[in-house]
Amino acid sequence: MEHRVATVRRRPTPLDPYPARRSSEESAGEHARPRELGADAVAVLEGRTFMFSDSVGDVPPGSVGGLLHEDTRFLSRWELGIGGQPLSLLKSSPVDYHSAAFFLANPPLPGLAANSLAVRRLRLVGAGVLEQLAVLNTAPEPIAFELRLACGADFADLFEVKGAVRDRSASIRSAVDPHGRWLRFRYGVPGFLAETTVRIERSEILEGVDEGVAAEAWPRLEEDVFTWAVELQPRQVLVAVAKVCLRVNGATFEPAQEAFGQRQEPEGPLTEWLQRIPRCDSSSAALNSVFRQSVVDLAALRITGELLGETYVLPAAGLPWFMTLFGRDTLITSLQTLWVGPGLARGALHLLGALQGTQVDDFRDEEPGKIMHEVRSGELTQLGLKPHNPYYGTADATPLWLILLSEYWRFTLDDAFVRRRWQNVRAALDWIDRHGDRDGDGYVEYQTRSPEGLGNQCWKDSWDGIQFADGAIPHLPIATVEIQGYVYDAKLRVAELARRVIGDEALAERLEREALELRRRFNDDFWSDERGGYYVVGLDGDKRRIDSMTSNMGHALWSGVVPDDRARAVAGHLMSDQLFSGWGIRTLAVGDRGYNPIGYHVGTIWPHDNAIVALGLARYGFRDEANRIALAQLEAAGFTGHRLPEAFAGFERWVSRFPVPYPTACSPQAWATGAPFLLLQAMLGLEAADGRLRLDPRVPDELGRILVRGLHALGKEWDVEAAGTDGEIRPAS
Repeated sequence: MEHRVATVRRRPTPLDPYPARRSSEESAGEHARPRELGADAVAVLEGRTFMFSDSVGDVPPGSVGGLLHEDTRFLSRWELGIGGQPLSLLKSSPVDYHSAAFFLANPPLPGLAANSLAVRRLRLVGAGVLEQLAVLNTAPEPIAFELRLACGADFADLFEVKGAVRDRSASIRSAVDPHGRWLRFRYGVPGFLAETTVRIERSEILEGVDEGVAAEAWPRLEEDVFTWAVELQPRQVLVAVAKVCLRVNGATFEPAQEAFGQRQEPEGPLTEWLQRIPRCDSSSAALNSVFRQSVVDLAALRITGELLGETYVLPAAGLPWFMTLFGRDTLITSLQTLWVGPGLARGALHLLGALQGTQVDDFRDEEPGKIMHEVRSGELTQLGLKPHNPYYGTADATPLWLILLSEYWRFTLDDAFVRRRWQNVRAALDWIDRHGDRDGDGYVEYQTRSPEGLGNQCWKDSWDGIQFADGAIPHLPIATVEIQGYVYDAKLRVAELARRVIGDEALAERLEREALELRRRFNDDFWSDERGGYYVVGLDGDKRRIDSMTSNMGHALWSGVVPDDRARAVAGHLMSDQLFSGWGIRTLAVGDRGYNPIGYHVGTIWPHDNAIVALGLARYGFRDEANRIALAQLEAAGFTGHRLPEAFAGFERWVSRFPVPYPTACSPQAWATGAPFLLLQAMLGLEAADGRLRLDPRVPDELGRILVRGLHALGKEWDVEAAGTDGEIRPAS
């Protein structure tokens, strides 16, 4: 209770990720909080355009669903019904990341038995939406009915979609085609213009599936509803194609006319990256499936472009809410996938380096040398109401950028790439020592200066993600345990680059001294002899130890900042019943007051977190423990289509025979998608160092033999094969 009283008495700081969601200016005219679409919701995406619907393909008004592009919702209603009633679900599923299929039927209606009309919706997303509607009369007699497609656009900013959406109706104008072919919504305020056009491209009755045209059947358009009033003979089909086109300020986006189910990836950096992905052939069908799914999901989450004369491909953070560049998420995903293909890491380093902070900007939490946190492009950001153009509120992205640069160089030996970014390296080091260390105590702390800023700026960035063991919320600034480990690792790695690439021995020696001094002080200040000895999660603004027991100390193992004589105690805690559930390591120990198995950062299990911890355990020789995590995560993926979600509940295995998903987890989510690659790397003991690939396998018996073909490293292709503790690296055959 002492901490709780002290937090209230002193300068309490609300750790609210987006306090503006409840600001007075947004409360006027706001709708009720949007409702979720359920666990069976369907999302498809292409680039930064995605559509999120319920299981029948509808976007009900007042829900979190819709068609979003560049952080603006262009469709907030998209409902298909017959006879004024919603359709019944038979089966729906994404076909791939940019298309989905929905198989539906009519509900019982007056004079019409259920399932007399079979309905199929095929949806293709790409610079807009192309949706094919097909209604088949399965009955032996003619059926007259009305098919209605209701549309709406609220042009909500993505920051509002899951919170309180402001009513923009006074500024939205609609226009309709007198012939019923198209409908347009237009929203404009000074500095921002958005437009949605829904056009019926095709509408006809066929004699049967894939047979000749019997008649055209165009709908009538009343306000925002397309209505087909038709009569179908037995086995006749009504087929219509709706096209949704978008406009943002001066740019227009229109989906290409493509055959549904057929798609050719355009040539470019993504295609090149996919073609160079190594293949995983193991004795484990589960491992092979997870590997393949992760490759597909990485392709779905990619962002491509060109900046400063260099093309790039890199991962966005996650679907559906984080299809944008994030500093920490993008960097960790790139680290996870570096051995799979260095192109993602190269793109992340290039783009994040180009966006590195250059000035002190309190509203954006920007400082010289700081690596950004998040970029957004919706109305609130463009008009300066949100600081995300870009926003810099993260304390770990800067050392992680240095770590990724080092690891990229170790796998590629690309000296020129490092030399071209040496000014970025020096600026990042300066940020760590000056702005990152806010009070000169040698630790990197965080504290937002922006009224729209994040309270917690470590990876557990929810408002209660960092707390004392008694549940009290610490006040800022906060120095977390894992960030100090990142800084220690970053300085040692940059020392290597300074010595071997730049030839600056003085800088190398200085950084090594600073890293060793940080390690000494860290192990005095962050270590607690309570509970058998462990690392606290951080230090608060009064340098009090924030004494909760968390998975964060596993990141310290990954960084190498833990002395050998303390590693066993850390490993013991991580694998104890307090933290390890049987499905993975929880974010917060069961015995701490704030533990909640479905709390975002206070008891859930995060695959990326588990993968980093597993690599840390393997680094200190705890290979069986690392394998136990890897096998649990691979098994968990088997319950979700071989895809690991962003997070799942921290319930013990005996409570549930399957992992329980976190209610609003992103799926796919970038660093969860990359986690299997890091787990596989830990099992193989694969690393690049001193111009060589090294292999030290400890493959679990459950996985048998693992063969990775076509791994790209050191300018060559390699095959890696391992079983048990035996392994071989050889030139690719």
